[in-house]
Amino acid sequence: MTKKIKVIQLTAVALGMVAAGAHAAFLQPGKIVAGSDVTFAPYEYMKNDKPAGFDIEMLSGIAHSMGRQLVTEDTRFENLIPGLRGKKFDVTNSAMYITAARLKVVDMIPYLKTGQSIVVLASSSFKPKTAEDLCGHRASVQAGTSFLQNLQHFSDDYCVKHNLKPIAISQFSTDPQATQALLSHAADAQITDVAVALSAVDKLKGRVVISSDKLLYPQLLGIGVRKDDPEVKQAITEGLHKFSQTPQYQALLAKYKFTAPTANDIKSLMPTAQ
Repeated sequence: MTKKIKVIQLTAVALGMVAAGAHAAFLQPGKIVAGSDVTFAPYEYMKNDKPAGFDIEMLSGIAHSMGRQLVTEDTRFENLIPGLRGKKFDVTNSAMYITAARLKVVDMIPYLKTGQSIVVLASSSFKPKTAEDLCGHRASVQAGTSFLQNLQHFSDDYCVKHNLKPIAISQFSTDPQATQALLSHAADAQITDVAVALSAVDKLKGRVVISSDKLLYPQLLGIGVRKDDPEVKQAITEGLHKFSQTPQYQALLAKYKFTAPTANDIKSLMPTAQ
């Protein structure tokens, strides 16, 4: 009996230590503090002075499954990873593409598959279908994004090497600013996430159209976590799995017409840190 009591006591102590460690890993008790660039509809944007969009609802659902509440810190995209590493928030939650370069400095939990589209003015005669068509033209892109890096590499590795003019790339702090450059004829095309492109087409009521006929650079989106916070990564991963088993999760995907990545998607598209 004494031995059994000691085992129970030791187990209780161990569980208490685990719970305390998990509690200490988050910046605020009972909350998940997330850095998001809330200028990227439909993933994250402001509605009635409150953060809204797919990512906000997704992480809110995950937080709820963990018995926590989501706190969103509006942060420009290029400052998200520095802010995460500087412990300004627990995670990044901002439609962030999982890349090998990012995995060198943070861990990422995949939750969605997406890609990029080319957006142009509906009135323009220039209707590029592929990245190859952008050589010698002006393109607007949000700073700090993986599609900016993809476009820069493509311009150097394809356009220049094939004796074509490089793509004249303009970077902007937010995606709406990149769209505004297109609307003001400062760019011939904009490269952005396919869901964001569809949102812009709808919001601008036909002033812009998607000219590409297939996804550019299919990739996974991930929630970013610090490498030195394995408890947070494990807790978010478990929370995502728990939330994914609920009707609310399926309703959220249906609401935004998104599809969760399959195991094969994650296997084929998940990069490794280089």
